[in-house]
Amino acid sequence: MSTGTYADVVEAQRIPTLVRLSGNLYALAYRLMKMVPARHILRQARAGGLLDPGTTVVETTSGTFGLALAMQCALHAQPLVLVGDPVIDARLHRQLTDLGATVDIVRERAAHGGFQTTRLRRVAEIRERIGATFCPEQYSNPANPAAYAMVADLLSDALGQVDCLVGPVGSGGSMCGTTRYLRQGSSDLVSIGIDTNHSVLFGQDDGPRELRGLGNSLMPANLDHTQFDEVHWLGAAAAYAATRELHRRHALFMGPTAGAAYLVGSWWARRRPDALTVVVLPDEGHRYHDTVYDDGWLAANGLQLGRRVDGPLEVAAPRDAADGWCRFAWRRRSLAEVGDAVALAEVAR
Repeated sequence: MSTGTYADVVEAQRIPTLVRLSGNLYALAYRLMKMVPARHILRQARAGGLLDPGTTVVETTSGTFGLALAMQCALHAQPLVLVGDPVIDARLHRQLTDLGATVDIVRERAAHGGFQTTRLRRVAEIRERIGATFCPEQYSNPANPAAYAMVADLLSDALGQVDCLVGPVGSGGSMCGTTRYLRQGSSDLVSIGIDTNHSVLFGQDDGPRELRGLGNSLMPANLDHTQFDEVHWLGAAAAYAATRELHRRHALFMGPTAGAAYLVGSWWARRRPDALTVVVLPDEGHRYHDTVYDDGWLAANGLQLGRRVDGPLEVAAPRDAADGWCRFAWRRRSLAEVGDAVALAEVAR
């Protein structure tokens, strides 16, 4: 048995593991998926002279992109300021500060875009005050989706032609990037994006979201809607139940966005047994010990896992998607094209 040796933990964590879940269903399981774009962006910045040893990295994040940045900045003794909001996990907050990052928490929601808008404003203020800074800008930096060329190569080398890719959407980087590069080998690849209700990504209005780690209050420039054949919206209860099932049946201890991908991907794979399907599992479940993996917490929050949902409700328009699990045929259209088609259908009725 050979044992791979990595130069550092960044190299070790950016390579996902492929796990066969059933005959035609594979999991692309990451320890920390955001390490892929974070590493690529910082390497490009250093090579281009945008990131010197004394330059402070400043970014908006309340999730794992911040952890990926903090790990790399710790290895390079690079100053790092992360701007988050009150939903940040307490364990993650401690981990970030232990790695040397300064974590700035905003408390006020903007009228448009909520905490996300407030965080972006704070980033601009910090950069103006400090001067010598670099912002990775994960939502708009084209290096984010470009980083996933490596992942597409890994999938193609290991599996050959992938027929369907299923994964959660937040910044747009992972799904748009992986889809785009896989389609260089096969344009027939079906790409299924997973969002949650009250996220603006695929045509709903912004609002409170219980399921975190996917969705957004603002539209990221890296989200290319024309990459997607289908979009599914999932609520917290369905995603949490699938997360626990993924652990119980396959011993994969992952976060709730992974559970969401597993639920949709396994449904799609069952209906098409001859199609090779890959589900993207973005991160491990350690941050969710006290929530998703705690039956007492679930019960206290009215989230009964109950019986697994057999399949999604088909909807005629993104705004028709309700809590639970809904599906819309996106058909590789832009957001504007979908809006126009929905409007015409409503007039015809």
